[in-house]
Amino acid sequence: MTPEFPQFTAYVDSSALLAVSLREPAAPLITRRLASFRQLASADLLEAETRSAFSRYGMDLAGALPYTIDWVRPDRPLTSEMVTALRVGYLRGADLWHIAVTLYLNATRPGAVAFITLDERQRAVAAALGLPT
Repeated sequence: MTPEFPQFTAYVDSSALLAVSLREPAAPLITRRLASFRQLASADLLEAETRSAFSRYGMDLAGALPYTIDWVRPDRPLTSEMVTALRVGYLRGADLWHIAVTLYLNATRPGAVAFITLDERQRAVAAALGLPT
């Protein structure tokens, strides 16, 4: 992990959000990390992945997610971001989408959006792309 960047936005992957929600061992670390950012962002996919996981564990998530998330809805295909990410390393479809959306957010201010995940492959690709993790 990189040092705290309170001026930045953090893109939150579902693995990080679920770790906090399910009180996994990494929850305290992720909670502190998320609290160090002024804004949390993610793609709509995060909600589907989170609700699916809650359902799998027989937990109720009838209302809002446990954090305020600013939803990122790209206004164009993210082909170039996906190609860029895949040049660095292989990612499954959903993981690739999360990285591509983070690259999309960083297009105007490179490095301004951190990528928060517990997935080692995603973290390695994000770091290789220069994203704060």
